[in-house]
Amino acid sequence: MDKTSISYFDPQAEWLIVERGLPHWAQAGCVVFITWRLGDSLPSEILNALDQQIAEVLLQENLNPSGNWKLELAQRDTTTRGRVQWKLFATRDKFLDDGLGACHLANPQYANIALNSLLRFDDDRYYVTDTVVMPNHIHFLCSFQDAESMLKQCMEWKRFTGRGINKLIGRSGEFWQVDQFDHLIRSPEQFDHYRRYIAANPKKANLSAGSYLHFQKPLT
Repeated sequence: MDKTSISYFDPQAEWLIVERGLPHWAQAGCVVFITWRLGDSLPSEILNALDQQIAEVLLQENLNPSGNWKLELAQRDTTTRGRVQWKLFATRDKFLDDGLGACHLANPQYANIALNSLLRFDDDRYYVTDTVVMPNHIHFLCSFQDAESMLKQCMEWKRFTGRGINKLIGRSGEFWQVDQFDHLIRSPEQFDHYRRYIAANPKKANLSAGSYLHFQKPLT
């Protein structure tokens, strides 16, 4: 497959918005950047600091942190939404790179369960171009056949890998944080940016070889 076959967000085409803890936008065939984090990756004391920093970002963008800022943001133009979403993502992600929590995915056996699950039906149910399995979170770029498939497939991935890894660890409870961050890619330049971001994430987090897994599909 080559880069010309990658589909990006088309504001003129139909798309789906699902409101959960975060708003999730999905569009058939559009490549999306997705982040999952482990359930213990952001302890309560860190969440308080995170909430404060997110509030500061929202105020800088003239959004009311105490109001319905998600609705306000949805009414902004595509460029503004993309910029604000990236700021919010970067604020959260820098805490993940601190390696908080038990970091179960630093174990190669568990990391391979997560990666192999993501790639199991690649080129069939979905199309994965890039992923990095970090000690306490995962980033990946993927496109789905229809808008409804994204959240359904992600729930299946999380359920399968969570149960499998929990069984090996000898624990119970939620392995993954219930919600996820996802962002529809809007251009070839943005796609290249996120590919570089995924590849550089281990170095940015000062990880040594063997404590992460990186996959990148060659695209001509």
